[in-house]
Amino acid sequence: LVKFKPQGGTGIVGIGGSAPGKIIELDISKKVWICQKSSYLASERDVKIDIAFQKKLGSALFGGEGFVLQKLSGNGMAFAHACGDLVQYDLKPGEMVKVSTSHVVAWEDGVTYDISSVGGVKNVLFSGEGLFVTTLTGPGRIILQSMTLYDLAMALSPFLPSSNS
Repeated sequence: LVKFKPQGGTGIVGIGGSAPGKIIELDISKKVWICQKSSYLASERDVKIDIAFQKKLGSALFGGEGFVLQKLSGNGMAFAHACGDLVQYDLKPGEMVKVSTSHVVAWEDGVTYDISSVGGVKNVLFSGEGLFVTTLTGPGRIILQSMTLYDLAMALSPFLPSSNS
């Protein structure tokens, strides 16, 4: 991580994601957050960044998003980035949302999650949604992205020069 410290007074740090999308503030002082490995962007000094291992080995091996998640705790603000637009839900206790795993950005620590495979050969070959879904169960806030980096790349690829032209 890079640390910035102003010389002789206050300063401003500008941050941006690596692809078109949105940045969201997470108040870590109020809740611990779990983030997708690529969504963490920056945080204030008193925010602690840890590794949050997935609870089930099957999720880790077959979930498509890797074994390691990021856990943000402590005091202060953190910033997460995702492609497309961000959609937030405040889940009530026991309320569930099932979503393509690649669209999950972050969730409060009280939210439970489970990653499972999508059944059927037709679904795997023709759905375009990926092979895994994540079930998030409240209570707590979740953040989803409307577009993945892969989706963005596929949308832009027809407009990029090719070596065949």
